Amino acid sequence: MTFCILLLVALTVPVDTPDEKTVSLFNGKDLSGWHVDVPNADKNPDIKDTFIVRDGNLVSLGQPNGHLITDAKHQNYRLDIEYRFAAKPGNCGILVHASKPRALYKMFPQSIEVQMNHTHAGDFWCIVEDITVPDMVKRRGPEEKWGITEGKARRILNLTDDSEKPVGQWNKMVIECVGDEVKVWVNGDLVNHGHTCTATSGQIALQAEGSEVEIRKFTMTPIKQLSK
Repeated sequence: MTFCILLLVALTVPVDTPDEKTVSLFNGKDLSGWHVDVPNADKNPDIKDTFIVRDGNLVSLGQPNGHLITDAKHQNYRLDIEYRFAAKPGNCGILVHASKPRALYKMFPQSIEVQMNHTHAGDFWCIVEDITVPDMVKRRGPEEKWGITEGKARRILNLTDDSEKPVGQWNKMVIECVGDEVKVWVNGDLVNHGHTCTATSGQIALQAEGSEVEIRKFTMTPIKQLSK
């Protein structure tokens, strides 16, 4: 009887739960697991740091412009990010499926950007990669202008611009990437869902694009399917 009870318990306990799989991409102490690409540093190695750790938060100072990029490549995952513009609102972004550095404007790595720009969180920007959403003409403009390189219509509008909290408050962004799909929520609202992405794996990057952004949570969980 005891053996049967133990066997039943073993069969009902999950072998691997999401909490066991979840890892923090930021350890709260330093930038281990990441590397910095700031083009202006090529000629000025003494340039001030763009990305720092402050009070346990990962901080993009916004200047000099560049990217903080994971050393490792990833696929089929969910990112849970808590961020805020602590003072002046502005621009930033999370890049998924990043690959070739400085592929656009000699600055941006080849990727799909999930916009964090204040009041536009959840827009997609195509950076030498492409993605498709419903209502493409309405959300991207005339088809003849679409493209993934300089001068083309690379921005795909999100589904709502009213999901962000006031400046100074923490926002929760969830990004799920499975196969050729990318799905994004901001503070619980579904703000974008694209498919037929031209990349399905790559590095993850944080932008420095003019405004200071604090991140207190940056975790990744492997997943096999998108959330409803």
